[in-house]
Amino acid sequence: MKGKNLRVTDTRPNIIALRLDASFFFERAVRSLDRNHYDKALKYFRKAVEYEPDNPVNHCNLAGILSEMGDYQGSNDILESVLKNVKPSMTECYFYMANNYANMEQFEAAEKALVTYLEEDEEGHFLEEAEDMMELLYYELDRPTKLNRIKARQGAVEHDQARMLLEEGKFAQAAKLLEQISGDQPELLAARNNLALSYYYMGMFEKAKETIMQVLQDEPGNLHALCNLAIFYQNEGGGPHLDELMASLAVIVPFQQDQVFKLGTTMGIMGRHEEAYKHFHRLLKDSENKEDASLYHYAAVAASNTGRYAEAKRLWQYVKKLDPVSETPRFYLSRLDELSRKGQLMEKLSYHYHLPFNEQFKLWEKYGSRSVPEEMKKDPLVRSSFFWALRHGDDATKTQVIQALALIGDEEVREALGLFIVDLTQNPGLREQARAVLRRMDGQQADVLVTMPAVPTAEQYVELRAAAADPQMQAVLDKAFSMMGKRYDIAQHHDLRELWLEYLERIGTEGFTIQHVDGWAAALEYLTAKMHRKQATYREIAGRYGISVSTVSRYARQIDSVCGIKQKIAQRLPSFTEKV
Repeated sequence: MKGKNLRVTDTRPNIIALRLDASFFFERAVRSLDRNHYDKALKYFRKAVEYEPDNPVNHCNLAGILSEMGDYQGSNDILESVLKNVKPSMTECYFYMANNYANMEQFEAAEKALVTYLEEDEEGHFLEEAEDMMELLYYELDRPTKLNRIKARQGAVEHDQARMLLEEGKFAQAAKLLEQISGDQPELLAARNNLALSYYYMGMFEKAKETIMQVLQDEPGNLHALCNLAIFYQNEGGGPHLDELMASLAVIVPFQQDQVFKLGTTMGIMGRHEEAYKHFHRLLKDSENKEDASLYHYAAVAASNTGRYAEAKRLWQYVKKLDPVSETPRFYLSRLDELSRKGQLMEKLSYHYHLPFNEQFKLWEKYGSRSVPEEMKKDPLVRSSFFWALRHGDDATKTQVIQALALIGDEEVREALGLFIVDLTQNPGLREQARAVLRRMDGQQADVLVTMPAVPTAEQYVELRAAAADPQMQAVLDKAFSMMGKRYDIAQHHDLRELWLEYLERIGTEGFTIQHVDGWAAALEYLTAKMHRKQATYREIAGRYGISVSTVSRYARQIDSVCGIKQKIAQRLPSFTEKV
């Protein structure tokens, strides 16, 4: 065609090169899932794994689609492979596996995987879902899941366990657990607050105060710590520090219920009954507290202490309805009626949900030799009052407490009485009563039933050495104590001294002379070891003292002939035989 230029164009279609990588197949897989094409999604996820075998997400996606398709075992095989070969720190795989096991109705395996997830996972992305699964497992296995900790909650499980121990009155056990939590996570102030309370309930006031002061150094406005400190100051007799602190607490109006309750009980304990009444009255308005018998009791006490007797009676009647087995509301209702008939006012009452101390003893005496009800044994306030009185009461009260603790007879009591026995500041007669209780508790299984981990301090050695005026008699003790060292605890040092004093008292020391200090000391150590079921032989002890076996044996037989040690041991341990 004349006059026109011929232009040639490229008629080939545009070609876009496909980049086949893991992302490409992942996107295709997701698109297939959106269309419910599970077979295609599975195929694409497999290809993604082939392209990026070291990427754990690809493997988890593949495990996820297999689970969706009902291949739970295949899914778990992949998840186990991730943990073993790809990324062992990918702890969420345990949660996915727990789901798969649950779907296969393998509930034991599901529980094991779920516990591993909770105890090892730091992020806690599936905490809520894990709690739901724990409820399912509780239903299916008919028992709670044993869980030591939830790592993502930074000690919350352990703290809950410690709080439960406190509520059960197991203060020493609670203190040990709280000490561990506080050491591992010092930022968890609630644990340190409860640790201070544990010490306080056990009568360890200085340690309690020291712990609270450390909390307030880290958080000066911590209300729970301030309330605890007020009670500790009062225990010391009050003073300007307490007055200043109470003035600050009096103007606080907390909003969180636990803080309102804490402040209310603190005000009540401090004798600020009007403020206590206002705080408890606020709590009673909340419908969530309608079943809390202890709260209604505290409110009744506050009402009584402020002269609102009609309201106090109404509140205790409600407590009686909520807690029909408790003697506490019955006692106070009876007391109100009695004083009303006489036209007298009610005395100021303690803010504890248990009977007054003297009434507790009357009730326990009513049971006599019969078993005390479990709810009384476990009542933490009853137990705390007993443990406190054992440390700080007068001798008459301590005698009653020792008798009452004999009826409880658990490990907490054993530990408390054991500490009492080796406290050389206590009345020797009372310590012997405590020792007799421990013997009965153990069914004559041991003469000394509590093994204390600590060796005597320097001050305790001074007390232990005060045995006899005669320097020769004392020299035997000094030699035995120096040789026993850290192999024996304070209770065992104490019993060696008691054995020596018993022997000297029975034979009479007039005309008696010590011719072989090492022999007597070695014999005392040997018999003390046997009383405490420690491994000991004549030969081993003789070797340490640098004397002959016959010397140790001769003096041990002499002491035994007077004090009857082997007979006592044989009564509680018939298989006992001497080893040379």
